[in-house]
Amino acid sequence: MKIKNLTLRTNKLQEVKDFYYKTLGLEINNETQDTFSVKIGWSILKFKQSTEPFLYHYCFLIPSNTLKEDLKWMEERVEVIKLEGGEKAVDFEDWNAVSFYFYDGGGNISEFIIHHDLKNDIDKQFDISDVLGISEMGIGTDDIKKVNLLLEEKCQTTLWKGNLTRFGANGSPEGKFVMANYNEKETWFQTQMKIKPVPFEVDIENNGKLHRLEYTGRELRKRQNGLY
Repeated sequence: MKIKNLTLRTNKLQEVKDFYYKTLGLEINNETQDTFSVKIGWSILKFKQSTEPFLYHYCFLIPSNTLKEDLKWMEERVEVIKLEGGEKAVDFEDWNAVSFYFYDGGGNISEFIIHHDLKNDIDKQFDISDVLGISEMGIGTDDIKKVNLLLEEKCQTTLWKGNLTRFGANGSPEGKFVMANYNEKETWFQTQMKIKPVPFEVDIENNGKLHRLEYTGRELRKRQNGLY
C-alpha cells in the first residue's frame, strides 16, 4: 500500500507552509489562497486552511541506511523530540523499524521512519529529496474494528500489526493507517498530544488500484468516484 495524496486541515497555514518550504526546503507543488501542497517522494501532502485547530499524526518513510545521517540533518533544522531517557531514535522491534519524531509548523506530530525489511538503502548523502513518501496516517477512533473492516472490504488492505481494540496498523511497511482507540490510548506516542477523531482526505494505492477515502471524524468512507 502507498499513500499517494493526503489532505489535512490547519488553522496555521502560513506556519506549516514556512516549515515545509523554508525549514525543510521543499518546493511548493501547488498553492491557492487557502491551500498549499508539497510533493514528497511518491506522495502529495496538502494542507487546507481551517478555523478549528485540528492536530494530526503522520509519518514519512526514509531509506533504511540513512537514519543517523537524517537525524543529524533534521536536528540542524528542527527540535527532535526526546524520550524520557534522552534518546531520540525509537526502536520498534516488532516492526523491524526505527524512527524519530518532531513537530511541524502547525503543531502536528510528524515522524521519519526506516523499515529494515524494505531494504531500500541509498548510496549517496541524504537530503530532503531522498524521503520516499508518506508512510503513516494516524486515525483516532473509538472503533478500530470498524475502520479496519472498511479498509479490508473496500481497499483490500489487511491488518499488518497490532490489534483491533487499542492500537493497530492496517497496510504495509511502505504505507499504513495507524489506528488508535482514544478510549484506550490517550496520547500519540512520544508526545502529550491527545488522540482525537480529526477529519482528512486520502488517496491510497493498493494492488494497482487507487482508492479515495475520507475520514469525517466519525467514520471512514469511500469518496465519490472512489476507485480509478
